[in-house]
Amino acid sequence: MFIIFIAHVPHNWWTLWIPARFGFSDATEIFVFCSGMASAVAFGKIFDTHGIGMGAARILHRMWQVYWAFIGQFLIVAIGLVIVTDSGFLYDCCGLTQDYVVSLNLRHLFDNSAVALTGLMSLTWVPNYFDILPMYIVILALMPLIMIAARISVFLAFAVSIGLWVAAQFGYLDLPAEPWSDRSWFFNPFAWQLVFFTGFAFMRGWLPAPPVNGPLIALCLAIVIASVPFAYYRVFGDEHLNWVWAFEIRQAIEPLWIKTEFGLFRYIHFLALAYLAWAAAGKQGRFLVGHGRLWSGFVRVVQKVGQQSLPVFLASLVIAQAFAILRDMVWGRAEWTLQALTNIAGFAALIAVAYIAAWFKGHPWRKAQPGHDSVRPTGSGRRAPNPSTPQGHAAEPA
Repeated sequence: MFIIFIAHVPHNWWTLWIPARFGFSDATEIFVFCSGMASAVAFGKIFDTHGIGMGAARILHRMWQVYWAFIGQFLIVAIGLVIVTDSGFLYDCCGLTQDYVVSLNLRHLFDNSAVALTGLMSLTWVPNYFDILPMYIVILALMPLIMIAARISVFLAFAVSIGLWVAAQFGYLDLPAEPWSDRSWFFNPFAWQLVFFTGFAFMRGWLPAPPVNGPLIALCLAIVIASVPFAYYRVFGDEHLNWVWAFEIRQAIEPLWIKTEFGLFRYIHFLALAYLAWAAAGKQGRFLVGHGRLWSGFVRVVQKVGQQSLPVFLASLVIAQAFAILRDMVWGRAEWTLQALTNIAGFAALIAVAYIAAWFKGHPWRKAQPGHDSVRPTGSGRRAPNPSTPQGHAAEPA
């Protein structure tokens, strides 16, 4: 979540130091892989205990939630930016002339609303800044298919997933991203489902946890290190080492690291990073605890943000734009200190969102408050059980 925030702040120097600059995979793989793991925990048991039909219904409900989260996030950012940009306030107060609406390619919403709104609601207009959630919706829709295949054979489920990925590599499953052009979705969900269902398979027990040993650690380290010359801009950039051979190889192998179709090298690089991270954390994260109060507090905060990934992600795109504009208002785009302040303040905002979301999800209004009776009066004057007590029932749906 923190890396995704950094990547979404426009003109952010910190993006030069995120994992994507040192290898083929980046935070998107982490997000999708962990989403697959979480989906196995949240939805897998429903398929097991209630059958395919009820499992599919639960997935449809989640797709519905994510869909409206995407629409709401899009409208908040688009309308907020057009109000700030078109009001003239930024120019009057700070001399800023940048059109932040055009920067995200959102002017179509206001100049051609009939086509743009139809495209938005049908997911046939997906601007690049907002493309992760639509990808997630389509991947969720594939889950009943994978679960049906797994009922027959786990190997069939893998075959379906790999088959979709292969078909996406050859452009057979592209989805339209703009009604007025032939641009396709930046994240092809039929390709990216491979990393999602890899995480899903680990949590379902379809794939065993790999052993932690020296040879595997050495292999994964070699993969990560060998990727650096073909991903790090300072290696092949004109103003840096300018290793022409590295740039030429990078261009030649583009189909293997391309992001839209989730190239094979992205998958290999991510698995190597994930293995190293898992080995460093230890089984069930045992190496992450017991290192002092400060470190333990840091781990708890990161866990909280991860547990509330959807609300944090939704907020992060809004916060990234808002904080970038505040930075620009003081002409701090080129200032290291203001860049750092922008990112640190953004981290604090994401953490606050995570804790607020967790508080609401805890349904605090259902808990008995100190000093209050465990019963409450009804309209007829009788005493009724308080829904916060064990003998009561919830007064409103979860």
